[in-house]
Amino acid sequence: MAAVSIAEPMLSHEFEFMKFVSEWNKTYSTREEFNFRMGEWIKTEAFIQEVNAPGSEHTHTAGHNKFSDMTREEYKRFLTLPKTDVLPVPPMDDEEEYVPNGSKDWRDGNCVTAVKNQEQCGSCYAFSATETVESSYCIHQGGKLWTLSPQQIVDCSQQYGNQGCNGGWYFYAWNYLQSHGQEEESAYPYKGKQTSCTYNASAGKVKTTSQGTHIGQSSSAIMRALDGEPVSVAIDAEQYVFQTYQSGTITSSSCGTSMDHAVAAVGYNSSANPPYYIVRNSWGASWGDKGYVQIEATSSGKGICGINQMVYSVETKTA
Repeated sequence: MAAVSIAEPMLSHEFEFMKFVSEWNKTYSTREEFNFRMGEWIKTEAFIQEVNAPGSEHTHTAGHNKFSDMTREEYKRFLTLPKTDVLPVPPMDDEEEYVPNGSKDWRDGNCVTAVKNQEQCGSCYAFSATETVESSYCIHQGGKLWTLSPQQIVDCSQQYGNQGCNGGWYFYAWNYLQSHGQEEESAYPYKGKQTSCTYNASAGKVKTTSQGTHIGQSSSAIMRALDGEPVSVAIDAEQYVFQTYQSGTITSSSCGTSMDHAVAAVGYNSSANPPYYIVRNSWGASWGDKGYVQIEATSSGKGICGINQMVYSVETKTA
């Protein structure tokens, strides 16, 4: 009987793992690899069960995704934001007296492009930079929503501080875009890897007017910026709490504050309990809530997932 009781949960895990393998089109070359990946999946499953358990302190739900069978080291390869103590511009003074409008969601304004997927390339900064440029231009320059090329930034902005598929910063990308118009994605498509720069100046559509504005760390300052346009932000995405996010609002301090991933905030809800930012990721629409995550908005220190620290807006013009 003891052998049966031990075997039953293992069989149950294997059955659920097989469903995961089918849903996410996973393939493994050997039984040994299958068993190894199932072991990593079981670790993820244990965390998901903890988050979703009745009475849990978490205010979001967790679920499996394409990362669930990866080791921590494999997952971290997607998180390539370089460490920096040097900021291109000091933050603006916080506007504590500013009262947010209750809520803002730029997805409702036809100035946010579809969620994209950076794939295996550590190019989150290029997607974050591109998404805020797209929205800023649409909002302030006549309503034209270009779908622009992150690949151009991956390939062509090394001289400005970025490192191709090995990471970079959105403000370095904007510095590059001051003198190089960003092309449409259809003209310079995404490859999921760094390639030779093939920039065509005559095809450039949008330029930036600066390397961005560093917003203060209070929630009121960030929401004030979001009332004007989406902004680029840096977060800590290393922990299971972010990796397995599915819906609701992340409020957990276990998210961490060591910035390793660039994303874009496209709105907020200050009337919700808890108030939150609407954040767009670059891992495709199958991750999170159709590619988005809600992160609690607080003025406390570095913020949940470190989101308060490196908030930047950018101005644009026609190339």
